[in-house]
Amino acid sequence: MKKLFIAIGIILLLAMCSRVSCSRGCKVYTLKAGDISLTVTNYGARVMSLTTPDKNGALENIVVGHKTIDEYVHPVGERFLGACVGPVANRIGGASFELDGVVYHTPANDHGLNTLHGGFVGVDNMRWDVVSVCDTAIVFHLLHPDGQEGYPGNLDMTMTYSLSSAGEFKVDYLATTDKPTPVNFSHHPFFCLRGEGGGSVEEYWMQINASHYIPIDAESIPTGEIAPVEGTPFDFREPHLIGERIGMENEQLTNARGYDHNWCIDKTTDGVEFVCRVWDPVSGRSVEVLSDQPGLQFYSGNFFDGTENGSNGKPLDFRSSLALEAQKWPDSVNHPGFTPVTLRPGEKYTHTCIYRFGVIKE
Repeated sequence: MKKLFIAIGIILLLAMCSRVSCSRGCKVYTLKAGDISLTVTNYGARVMSLTTPDKNGALENIVVGHKTIDEYVHPVGERFLGACVGPVANRIGGASFELDGVVYHTPANDHGLNTLHGGFVGVDNMRWDVVSVCDTAIVFHLLHPDGQEGYPGNLDMTMTYSLSSAGEFKVDYLATTDKPTPVNFSHHPFFCLRGEGGGSVEEYWMQINASHYIPIDAESIPTGEIAPVEGTPFDFREPHLIGERIGMENEQLTNARGYDHNWCIDKTTDGVEFVCRVWDPVSGRSVEVLSDQPGLQFYSGNFFDGTENGSNGKPLDFRSSLALEAQKWPDSVNHPGFTPVTLRPGEKYTHTCIYRFGVIKE
């Protein structure tokens, strides 16, 4: 036990040193294609801003962020703004999993019992190498070392962000490992289609191509059930206002204080397909998610409380932004019937997610 505490202490100390160094040395890059532009830093491969036009052509940043890299390095509130998350996105129940007969323990950074988005030192607070950058694309590389936060294997990862003049922001992932290990990366933008501090996401329309979702317990850990959305507030197969049913008396909505669940996408191929569409009738802005992943985590911003400000200085209020995270199903490492997440030597993990931005003038 003493050796375990020493090891944890060393990992946290190295992470702290890395954060201090990064806050002084990380860089910010700008990509642009057509009417869309974004700024990104190699600290956590975070998208700091993403600017698109509204129905009148006015440009505005539509993702939540901070003014400085130091605020990302030392967050006082939400840690995952605009970041890549992993090596296992979402939650691992009990902060442990068994793989090939070996039990691995990961940090209990969620409720003191479970692991969220990789642990205390996830890929969101590591410095990524920039392999190449041009006007419309940037290529990152990261090595998540064997044993960090309890995960086995040296996980070698390359990720590309690219913009197109068709209004698309594309994220491509590629990873390999030298030991069997769970892998489930995701991108974690918080969208606010009227700009930071610009109203409630309850006033947005949403459609999700899913006939089932994953129920959770009071700690947001999957119960193991794969439940139909039919007849529930989770049925977005046809467009609904997000706020239309979010306040209904429902155990699942109570557990998450709103929506913070995984939808099981009705996929017809292994390729990139339509997953979700969100539309704001005030600004006219819309965002579609297209992905080759089997799940989408939709989070309605239930834990923002106005005490933290965005990059424009406005408070980040309750449900003033939402997250749309394409990924495999949460806690799959502990549920054999869920989507497989084990990557083995000689295999390649690939994942493509596209955020397509547009305007609906109605």
